Amino acid sequence: MKDLLVKTKPFDTRKSIRNASQKTALSNKWILNSDGEEFVWRNPLDRVLLIRKGIPYAAIETISNRLNRPVKALLNLFSLPQTTYNKKKAENAVLDTRNSELILLITELLDFGASVFNQENDKFQRWLKKPNLSLGGQTPLSLLDTTTGIEEVKFCLNRIEYGNFA
Repeated sequence: MKDLLVKTKPFDTRKSIRNASQKTALSNKWILNSDGEEFVWRNPLDRVLLIRKGIPYAAIETISNRLNRPVKALLNLFSLPQTTYNKKKAENAVLDTRNSELILLITELLDFGASVFNQENDKFQRWLKKPNLSLGGQTPLSLLDTTTGIEEVKFCLNRIEYGNFA
């Protein structure tokens, strides 16, 4: 019995945690391409730096393409008039911190949703536009104007991923 204990390898929790954190660090990477400029972040602190720097107005068009929605429909999410958007985009201006944060959070949500729906973008797009009971009968798309709404949609996607539809 004593020989058996000597030959077994003890479970090293530190090594296991280190390996798991490295895998997580490698897997969590978000990229937003806007007018040839690439914005990359791996964690919330990177996101904060990008938010403070500002995301260009052109990123709204990128999100619009990913959502298969016209830019005009998305401007309501960002509380922006069409004329302001056109002017600021032409000037290559950057969004304020609130809208920069929304852009990055929506990008994360779209990537997460695509993975939940196994990269079947059409199914995910349909899901975004359908009223959802767990979201109070609202469409997920209608909640993307606030960080709390985005968190609720992400929570709903999380439940779908783990098989809890209620």
